[in-house]
Amino acid sequence: MDDQLQTLIKTIQSYNKDADIPLIEKAVDFAKIYHDGQTRSSGEPYYTHPLEVSILLAEMRLDEATLLTAILHDTVEDTDATLQDIEKQFGKEVASLVDGVTKLTRIESKTAEGKQAENFRKLVLAMSEDIRVLLVKLGDRVHNMRTLHHFKDRVDKQRRIARETIEIYAPLAERIGMHKIKEELEDLSFSFLYPEARDSISKRLSFLRSEGTDIVNRIIETLGTQAKQAGINASVSGREKTRYSIWKKMQRKNVAFEQLSDIMAFRIMVDTIEQCYHMLGLIHSHYPTVPGRFKDYISTPKPNGYRSIHTTVIGPENQRIEIQIRTRDMHEEADLGVAAHWAYKQGKPNDNKGDLKKFRWLRELLEILEQESQAEDFLENTKLELFSDQVFCFSPKGDLIELPAGASCVDFAYAIHSDVGNRCVGAKINGRIAPLSTKLNNGDQVDIQTSKNQSPSPTWERFAVTGKAKSHIRRFIRQQQRDQYMELGRAMVVKTFRQEGYDFADKMLNGLTGQFRVDAVEDIITGVGQGNIVARDVFKAVFPDHKNQQQQLQEDKVNNLPSIEQFNKVKKVNKDAPMPIKGLIPGMAVHFARCCHPLPGDRIVGIVSTGRGVTIHTMDCDTLENFADTPERWLEVSWGTGKDAPETHVGRITMTISNEAGALGTLSNIVSTNGGNITNLKITNRSMDFWDMYIDVYVQDTSHLNNIVAALRATPEIAEVNRSKGR
Repeated sequence: MDDQLQTLIKTIQSYNKDADIPLIEKAVDFAKIYHDGQTRSSGEPYYTHPLEVSILLAEMRLDEATLLTAILHDTVEDTDATLQDIEKQFGKEVASLVDGVTKLTRIESKTAEGKQAENFRKLVLAMSEDIRVLLVKLGDRVHNMRTLHHFKDRVDKQRRIARETIEIYAPLAERIGMHKIKEELEDLSFSFLYPEARDSISKRLSFLRSEGTDIVNRIIETLGTQAKQAGINASVSGREKTRYSIWKKMQRKNVAFEQLSDIMAFRIMVDTIEQCYHMLGLIHSHYPTVPGRFKDYISTPKPNGYRSIHTTVIGPENQRIEIQIRTRDMHEEADLGVAAHWAYKQGKPNDNKGDLKKFRWLRELLEILEQESQAEDFLENTKLELFSDQVFCFSPKGDLIELPAGASCVDFAYAIHSDVGNRCVGAKINGRIAPLSTKLNNGDQVDIQTSKNQSPSPTWERFAVTGKAKSHIRRFIRQQQRDQYMELGRAMVVKTFRQEGYDFADKMLNGLTGQFRVDAVEDIITGVGQGNIVARDVFKAVFPDHKNQQQQLQEDKVNNLPSIEQFNKVKKVNKDAPMPIKGLIPGMAVHFARCCHPLPGDRIVGIVSTGRGVTIHTMDCDTLENFADTPERWLEVSWGTGKDAPETHVGRITMTISNEAGALGTLSNIVSTNGGNITNLKITNRSMDFWDMYIDVYVQDTSHLNNIVAALRATPEIAEVNRSKGR
């Protein structure tokens, strides 16, 4: 422990002569006392772990409060120490940081994934208050990964921790520009997840290293000579790409190790930005460039602040080499990232809180957090944000918007603002109108068109790729579905109550939430709409002693009471009209059956499907035989009228058409001339003379479909046409 403490003090004093060393020693003693008796899997005293984490952070030249937090970060979670104890002895700032790092409560979850998701959710909240929380967390994770090999008899635990590290903590380190930490976390995780692949790549790299040392040195010497001749003070170095990055490239491109041509990367560090571009000009004038492999992150920095010029050329020795050009300050930020903002300069910490505001991705994670009610959904969507190559696009005002590769116009709209995303109706890409589903490319200028009457469409989720867009769309769908199910459920409950001669009010369900295992009265009504709760069961729960008319009639006969006709004169029986389905969005609470394709004008019936609401069938649909034994699932419904009624429905037509030139064109023309729109066409049988097929057509009602069928029957090229009521 003395050696660790001396190393820590020496490291701190190397960049901060004014550090309060007695306070550091006091924190170490505090951790030692409270962790007394606790050991790690290696058998070492537990307090050696926070000391190692603090040394790691001191090597990044972090401020005093962060180092104290690193030393104390496990005391509140794993010992009897309290935040009040820490605040009293080390100040409010340190206590606040320790509070952010500490997992205050153990999350009880059915799955390990659920616990991981909830802990990550809390981490995002904590680091949004102070990014140093994440720095301590990353330091903690690095040391845990360095010592993970001590869990020799728990391979599953090793793999779970390694998977969490490579999926969450390594991308987070990259997001805040800490590439050195990111690469170490990836390599350590790689060794536990794919040990054989890592060993194989290591052996091949060792072989190349022994064979190609002279080539690397000659390339470094050549590049250095060019810089010297141009009067540029440059440092040139060459390094192998990490084993994990090599493996990822092999997986992504599906190539063998021997087919990779840019395993080595060379770095040129100069004094000024002007020299960066001067050096780039020298290299490009001497060597052929590889098309598509030039990136200027100086003029357009990455969202994490990373700045450098990347280019790939056919360099000296006819080798394909990747070269990075940056200033020495840029190199420091590339290794330390956001930690560089907390480094002491001449003994004084930077005022960096304003600089940290540029991390837009963190604000977007918070927006996703606000949208997602389930921790697992939040984790899924943030993984989408963290694991992605970038596409850079521009707004009409010239603002740069960074998106993951494959992003669509909808993603761009949500990146501008959530309200823009919710109201977008179209887009112009480089001045040309384009669908919202269009994938964006680097350099595109995107102009989003909006409307006050627009709302997110469930179909957007098919092509949205950013976590922010997906979370907003899903939230809207969930809310719409709940509103739909509640509207449908209320109508079903009201109808059931009126059939028994009662008026329904929500307050009747007070006290029944426990019986139906839900949290609120609204959940009972929603459950009825979803088909998870039967409306008649709700009525029975409210009036357990009520006897329906059939039961009353039987008792009348036994007790020689008046007949049911006489009974009905005393008690009015409320016979409601069929429940209209207007205003319900198809595909949410109401589904139109594909077996019979019901249309307005058809006599219809609703079948309550568990968890899906109501499925509408025609009265003569053969599928209804499957529900003959469950009459409680049948619902009498009718078509809605007025502005709330759906404008179009899908009708299906089967036909036999002549196999001759122009027949399909004639078919399409007749449908469109009669106001229909073909949405699907499938050929079910082919012969030399005729084709059997079906088409799905958007129509208004049965009359509209019948007009189209009549027009098709009058066409010589079409041998037979019928409305389909099968699949």
